[in-house]
Amino acid sequence: MTQIDGQPRVRITGATKKFGDNVVLNNVDLEVRAGEVAVLIGPSGAGKSTLLRCINGLERLTSGTVEIDGVRLEYRERSLNHMREHVGMVFQSFNLFPHLTALENITMAQVVVGKRSKSEAHDRAAKLLFRVGLGEKANSYPSALSGGQQQRVAIARALAMTPKLMLFDEPTSALDPELVGEVLQVMRELADEGMTMVVVTHEMRFARQVADHVVLLADGAIAEEGPPEIVLDAPASDRARSFLSKLQADG
Repeated sequence: MTQIDGQPRVRITGATKKFGDNVVLNNVDLEVRAGEVAVLIGPSGAGKSTLLRCINGLERLTSGTVEIDGVRLEYRERSLNHMREHVGMVFQSFNLFPHLTALENITMAQVVVGKRSKSEAHDRAAKLLFRVGLGEKANSYPSALSGGQQQRVAIARALAMTPKLMLFDEPTSALDPELVGEVLQVMRELADEGMTMVVVTHEMRFARQVADHVVLLADGAIAEEGPPEIVLDAPASDRARSFLSKLQADG
């Protein structure tokens, strides 16, 4: 496990999100400390991805607050852009620009958003491609890369902005099973390096091995949370036991 300090990198208080009459998040409170890996698990429709999107302002809370390093998230363009310079997000779909090479995909945001020089951005992109094991793919276009390679480029692109926090929304769910491991390995290495991470995943082995904090969401609320050896191996709530037993049966 990584070194975790006592300061919350993310503090969510009373988070409620409604789409019309549908309550997707219902008064959720959550803290993730600097250096911590928090894994969100739960059934489909539980609100996991919505919570992640609310952390970086892609969805606006109906009520409640999100703070990152003590700064409250405001829904103004300047505030959102400043926050996103420090928060990287990796989605299920890779969202790479098909007309740009792997290197160019990683370079672009550094120049446009981060205001880095092209040479500095290029050097950082090249180093990050080696970091995720794709140094030889710098000049390859997304169409020439496997799904796992594309997702690793997407991770490198997020890391290029030097984030304090990384958000992963089911980053392996669109991959063939044999490609899942290469993406999870990069995420394990990030965790070992002390990156603060919030990960939505169905990969229970990853949660068990890497998470410091497992959060089980069900019906828009936290049903149970704690260290993986408690939540996954000795859950206290009926809801958690039901979800985990179904996972074992399906597996």
